[in-house]
Amino acid sequence: MNPKNLRIEDYTYPLPDERIAKYPLAARDASKLLVYKEGIISEDVYKNISKHIPSDTLMVFNQTKVVHARLLFKKPSGGVIEVFCLAPHKQYDGIQTAMLQKGKVYWECLIGGASKWKHGMVLQLTNEDPGFTLSATITERNPGAYTLCLEWDNEDLTFAEVLHYAGKVPLPPYLHRDADADDETRYQTLFATEEGSVAAPTAGLHFTNEILQSLAAKNIDTAFLTLHVGAGTFKPVKSATMQEHDMHAEWIDVSLITIHKLIDSLEKKIVAVGTTSMRTLESLYWIGNKLSNGSNIDLHSIAVSQWEPYETMQTCSPEKALTALAAWMEAHQLNKLITRTQILIAPGYTFRIAKGLVTNFHQPQSTLLLLVAALIGVDWRKVYEYALTHDFRFLSYGDGCLLMA
Repeated sequence: MNPKNLRIEDYTYPLPDERIAKYPLAARDASKLLVYKEGIISEDVYKNISKHIPSDTLMVFNQTKVVHARLLFKKPSGGVIEVFCLAPHKQYDGIQTAMLQKGKVYWECLIGGASKWKHGMVLQLTNEDPGFTLSATITERNPGAYTLCLEWDNEDLTFAEVLHYAGKVPLPPYLHRDADADDETRYQTLFATEEGSVAAPTAGLHFTNEILQSLAAKNIDTAFLTLHVGAGTFKPVKSATMQEHDMHAEWIDVSLITIHKLIDSLEKKIVAVGTTSMRTLESLYWIGNKLSNGSNIDLHSIAVSQWEPYETMQTCSPEKALTALAAWMEAHQLNKLITRTQILIAPGYTFRIAKGLVTNFHQPQSTLLLLVAALIGVDWRKVYEYALTHDFRFLSYGDGCLLMA
């Protein structure tokens, strides 16, 4: 079934504001865990998650790191204009390349109060330690975003460092609060290493070193990949059907080592930690499927489009797809695959790689909720009704669930 005709109004539920977790719990692994297996729901806490996962499972985590994507510039008149850094300009071949730029970079941004930013106006932000001034000018006004030229006068600093010193943690808009000191660490997973996200892969926020040790003690293996979460993850579906919805594209970064580990684990249970990990895993299948079908693909055309899974007639096994991808990378002497995915996973989708998911509870009428519904079918309503009636906390800082298909 092609989900183009899905009506988003069929994927909603009542979410009172008081059920949205505004702050994290004191302990990461103290959050409640809803467990869904074979249609049966139970509950526990995250520190016991290894008890609910079969041994010899492979769990896949997203190791992206949230950057300080909110910049507050002052106008010459004294007013403040907020810039939200979404993604690097298309001239760069990945987020890491753009993050390492020195002196100047071009970035796609949202602008709060854009009407007050007059043509030709240069905005500035000064940081004292280390000392630098960041200047911003608009170079393109595009639908949905602006391209800014960002320049700074301390050329020893990369753009990643400039954001770290000058920016603020980009908390989700539904929290309706500014970031505080605790958010510096709590809106970040313990295994975050690859800078580039403007939102946390929130399923991973619950995991501690103790949990990882308990997984290893049960012979549950782990693997890491990267999807840099874009602001589009919070973008509501405003169209009546999915056909009119433009799915946001995000950068993925997966090592050849991880792909070989996936190949070796296909006979086991593979569980994605977070919708971002799931979208990356399934994107790897579709890239490999293109390659296995003999398509003449270069690095620039390997990206996964929104409707590709539903419009591709010829499909192969997951093993053949991942093996073709690994062989292609080796032939091109690539230790990492860096590309973009626009994949939309919604009811009607057939999962190829992962058969289980650890995830938080998502907003009504969101593409994240559609992914959950694709995995467990109409039981998504049963899961969410249980969570609502049993005092589970929702969204980024809330509780979560283990869904085994």
